[in-house]
Amino acid sequence: MPKLVADAPRVFRTGVLLLAAVGLLIAALSTGHVGLAWGSVALSAVAAVMILRRWRRSWLARQDAPEDESDLLAEDESDAAEQHLAPRPVAAGQDGDSGSAFAELGDSPAGDAAPGEEETDAADLLVVYELTDEVLVVDEHPRYHLTRCRWPDQEHAERLPVREARELGFTPCDRCRPDTTLARKHRGARAASG
Repeated sequence: MPKLVADAPRVFRTGVLLLAAVGLLIAALSTGHVGLAWGSVALSAVAAVMILRRWRRSWLARQDAPEDESDLLAEDESDAAEQHLAPRPVAAGQDGDSGSAFAELGDSPAGDAAPGEEETDAADLLVVYELTDEVLVVDEHPRYHLTRCRWPDQEHAERLPVREARELGFTPCDRCRPDTTLARKHRGARAASG
């Protein structure tokens, strides 16, 4: 799904706020009422905050992309040392919880739209099915993520070996691109050792 379509509700709300601000400004200029002018300023400020938050989220998502393989290897080694547990995901209703680890309306903790599925190369897929590297999953959300991905709610995310995440039906996140990254890391490690 194109990014603009996924962000349509936010874009629509921002547009409505801006149109309302312009309407209040026109009304303030034609009637000379200062309260309407301040209302226009307030709506403009809220719209500006929404635009800046969206820009910041997209900037942070771009920062998740690895720049080179040495960064990947160092980061993944520190992640592996950080935690060795791999709890299994709990199906909705098993623990008495309604199941969603995210805020209402299906948004992530950052308020960003859910990521799409990474298109995995067949060669990478064969490598990934053999790996035991840990990825993050969140119950009731279909994607798995690299441990450094900012999209999943770290508080509710669970670590699983990527092979097990695949077997449970999770698919790779198109933002952190775990299949491509893990396959590249595995090939690099194999080339260095052999």
